[in-house]
Amino acid sequence: MTASIELRVAAWTTVPPASAATLPLSVRRRVTPLGRRALEAAMAVLPRGVSPRLVFSSRHGENSRTLGLLQSLVEEGTVSPAEFSMSVHHALAGLLSIATGNHAGHTAVAAGRESFCYGLLEAAAAAAEDGAPVVLVHFDEALPEIFDAVTASPSPGVILALLLDGSGEPITLTLEPAAAPGTDDPASRFLDFLRSGADEGEATGERMAWRWRRVA
Repeated sequence: MTASIELRVAAWTTVPPASAATLPLSVRRRVTPLGRRALEAAMAVLPRGVSPRLVFSSRHGENSRTLGLLQSLVEEGTVSPAEFSMSVHHALAGLLSIATGNHAGHTAVAAGRESFCYGLLEAAAAAAEDGAPVVLVHFDEALPEIFDAVTASPSPGVILALLLDGSGEPITLTLEPAAAPGTDDPASRFLDFLRSGADEGEATGERMAWRWRRVA
């Protein structure tokens, strides 16, 4: 079965130029370098004068923080409650909401290699529901070498922030069951699509084939 939904990309960015000053010091102190770059990308596309719904997607989240928790558990038998509370996928969305006074709500998506695509689908559905703007932030970085033995498909490092609203470029997102599992990194493929100006792009994940097409 094939399903489609339209989304409108009004703005997008990867990691913007040095812009740490846009993040409050209290936020910068609580995030990893990956988290800081993801939040800076989000700040770069936030619309003015309105609080958008936030969707964050990531396969592994801030994995350096998670690794630190695991090491602490092995070495000390306990973990820092503060570090643990910041390790969940909702943490960055919560920090961004607090920093910007945004009460519109947020969603965090973690769905393996297809995390970006399901995040994009969630953002498109949220935007279609009431026409309000939605900001999608996808972030991942390569896992440390310690995970090589158990990682069949490493995640490349990528950060991508999108603003979806009614004024954006119309793009149709189509998904259907994949004939066979793929090894594409969907976020990188979608970023290539945005950069190239091509009419169409696609990525094959573990279970689904994802296609996006610019609407003429």
